[in-house]
Amino acid sequence: MLKLAFASDNRARVNLHFGSATAFVVYEIGPDKTALSGFAEFPEETMDGNENKLAARMEALADCDAVFVRAIGASAIQQLLAKGVQPIRVGETDDIAELLREVRAALRENGGKGRVPWIERALTTKAKANDSDRFARMESEGWEG
Repeated sequence: MLKLAFASDNRARVNLHFGSATAFVVYEIGPDKTALSGFAEFPEETMDGNENKLAARMEALADCDAVFVRAIGASAIQQLLAKGVQPIRVGETDDIAELLREVRAALRENGGKGRVPWIERALTTKAKANDSDRFARMESEGWEG
């Protein structure tokens, strides 16, 4: 499953700039399932003029694999990528339901591998994390090699 955030004030279309977004809608998505995961909303004091406005957004989206936005600045792009979150600027196709269908279709093809680079990276990262968790579980269960 991937976790995706969409900068949206109406929960239907990606229509906000990352740095001035008042809200994000978050979905978990797999090849056969899409589920609303939650919302991240930001009060007025986190808007323009606040030097730490990006920090609140970074923290709220830290466990996402990608964030879809209308626009985003270079600093925010670098910070998201450093956290392993892929920023994606949308163009004409800004309908969240359509974007979710496109990601699900990509996940169905070859298990998400080889078609869309950011999806492949996200799945590879998750697989590596799950693999390292496997050794911790084995150790906690008293497994000896």
